[in-house]
Amino acid sequence: MELVTKFFTELTTVELYELLKVRVKIFVVEQKCAYQEIDDIDYRSLHMFYRAGDSITAYLRIFEREKGVIQIGRVLTSEHGKGFGRKILKEAVSLIKKQMKPEKIYLEAQCYAIGFYEKEDFKVCSEKFLEDGIPHVKMILELKKLA
Repeated sequence: MELVTKFFTELTTVELYELLKVRVKIFVVEQKCAYQEIDDIDYRSLHMFYRAGDSITAYLRIFEREKGVIQIGRVLTSEHGKGFGRKILKEAVSLIKKQMKPEKIYLEAQCYAIGFYEKEDFKVCSEKFLEDGIPHVKMILELKKLA
């Protein structure tokens, strides 16, 4: 399994097709949620994924939400229960800390996954809200306190 980290313009057509295919498979088909999964945020995102051949086993995207805040989104694994999600999240947090040096890392977690993110020290910072009909919460990983 190979870890790949590329900006949108660096992705090959096969990589782009495979990552969009797995995102639609998980977020639209598996979760039975009809919404505009492909959005313009992809253009300004760093795409991180594990692949075996052309198949993507884990994926997430990283982008600047606002000055000092990096957001992680679209976290998924195509093979559940094998630790790929934990592995890619750790890689993403490490890369963000070392290369981007933000004050915070932000994400919006589906409520069933709160514990998954809490294991990486993310803290819930909102009430539950519905996003495309699925309960979510906002979560933050504080990296340094604002002065």
